[in-house]
Amino acid sequence: MRDFGSRLIDQNIAQGHYLGALIAAEPALELVAPVSINIVCFRYRADGLGGERLKALNTEIMLRLQEEGIAAISDTTVHGQHSLRVAINNHRTRRDDLDLLVRETVRLGLEISRPGVALPSPLAGEGGREAAG
Repeated sequence: MRDFGSRLIDQNIAQGHYLGALIAAEPALELVAPVSINIVCFRYRADGLGGERLKALNTEIMLRLQEEGIAAISDTTVHGQHSLRVAINNHRTRRDDLDLLVRETVRLGLEISRPGVALPSPLAGEGGREAAG
């Protein structure tokens, strides 16, 4: 008989695959690495943004997800691409939480990438902001 800890690990891995499928089905998001365990790396795609500006957009999405209490995610670099990183470890995580994460990531990405909205500028130093678009 498997112990409780093993079942939780299996649950978290299954949730990672579920989140990966949600992201793969959402045109505004892209997986930056295959999902094989409970860690999912992805990013918001914004037409016309690349490099440091796309990194700034995704960093701002991450910060707002944290500040609004939606999700405690981090960021990382995978194959030279900045990405958002979700590590599912909490036994209380439910599919609804992952659905919300995807929905809110897309909402924030659209909101932040609208023309005229200030984005943190990688060239303006700490706390610097410049208009997007």
